[in-house]
Amino acid sequence: MKSGARSPSGSHIAVQCAATARNVPTPARIRQWARAALASNAAGNARVTIRIVGQAEGRLLNRSYRNRDYATNVLTFVFRDTPPLEGDIALCAPVITREARAQRKTVAAHYAHMVMHGLLHLQGYDHKNTKDAAVMERRERTLLARFGYPDPYRPAPARGA
Repeated sequence: MKSGARSPSGSHIAVQCAATARNVPTPARIRQWARAALASNAAGNARVTIRIVGQAEGRLLNRSYRNRDYATNVLTFVFRDTPPLEGDIALCAPVITREARAQRKTVAAHYAHMVMHGLLHLQGYDHKNTKDAAVMERRERTLLARFGYPDPYRPAPARGA
């Protein structure tokens, strides 16, 4: 399934679902989160494909491009880092669902976080050191709060608490 739409800012955000997974947000919802993350982009526009992948494709992408032999939650592929930005975001559905359950948050909240996280990477944000991580995490918290989602970096309450 592929769904694309141009936002009022001039961005084009295509959403592809290559995985059979439950609880995957709608393409419209994914684009909404993506537009919010891109709103901080000074150029105001980008061409992005967000692809929902399964375990096998997620592992293959991570192994091929990062030399890590496991599926990860989100991968960002930057094709153009000057306006208009261009890139692909791969979201691994089974990993995101597992992590959401383990962190005791809704699957939608974790998808929102991973969409925004991937798009912040496209814009040059990173978390390779403590200072950069703090900047990126602050931006993620702000964006997620706009949608009513909790701080993804605050530990979940203990079970039964």
